[in-house]
Amino acid sequence: QVQLVDSGGGLVQAGGSLRLSCAASGRTFSTTTVAWFRQAPGKEREFVAGINWSGGRTNYASSVKGRFTISRDNAKNTAYLQMDSLKPEDTALYYCAATRDSSVLTTGYAYNYWGQGTQVTVSS
Repeated sequence: QVQLVDSGGGLVQAGGSLRLSCAASGRTFSTTTVAWFRQAPGKEREFVAGINWSGGRTNYASSVKGRFTISRDNAKNTAYLQMDSLKPEDTALYYCAATRDSSVLTTGYAYNYWGQGTQVTVSS
């Protein structure tokens, strides 16, 4: 069993940066694929970025590629999402998720474990 706690959200101006953290409990975190999803009001949940268990494979949504960086520190049982050059359209509730599948999948149904979400608001 893996429990996830998201943190690091907040209010930032366009062009600013935030770093989200996803702290996991459980000894098996290092074997999971981790991803970040987001959901804006009135919109469907969408994949943002994912990273495999070793950090050797990553995947990004085209809308964030070059601006966001996903990483993980298995010794600290924590994954991160560094968000730079933020835009108002990045405003959403961000969730981290984990799966024991070794592939960096982009569909939410593939992920068994979810954090509670952290709000990111980008003002123009």
